[in-house]
Amino acid sequence: MPDSDEGAPVEQRVGDALRETDSTVAVAESCTGGLVGSLLTDVPGSSDYFDRSVVTYSNDAKQDLLAVTRESLDADGAVSASVAREMARGVRDTADATWGVATTGIAGPSGDTPEKPVGTIFVAVAYAGSWGTGSSSVSVARYEFDGTRTERKERFARQALADLLEAIQG
Repeated sequence: MPDSDEGAPVEQRVGDALRETDSTVAVAESCTGGLVGSLLTDVPGSSDYFDRSVVTYSNDAKQDLLAVTRESLDADGAVSASVAREMARGVRDTADATWGVATTGIAGPSGDTPEKPVGTIFVAVAYAGSWGTGSSSVSVARYEFDGTRTERKERFARQALADLLEAIQG
């Protein structure tokens, strides 16, 4: 899970990995409401690698601040792999960061569908490769978590950081 047996919280391990690789990160958050950015900035010296966290809770905010397409929102809904992918790319590119991380999900207790129950989250991690290398990429994972709304949000945020850490470490 997101915290390792090393004892250091995932946000500290992410910060260490970003420093070691001289990388930066920007975050686009929906269901986590700023919690990923808050965890990252809990680490002293996070200004070395943390650029921003944009909370885009509404579809309008996703379109306006991250250039998420109407087509993705209409076809797949805000809680989808396609929207998470566009959010991560959008925040990475607008911040000119090495890494972009996005969260979009259903914290509950309502808002679910049979295909997307409460506790569903999509986490996307986008990497900006060097120009001309074709190495830029984005990955998306879907998870489902139990618990209260607050517990799910905490798990969502920590999972996003764990996914980022895994991507950085290759």
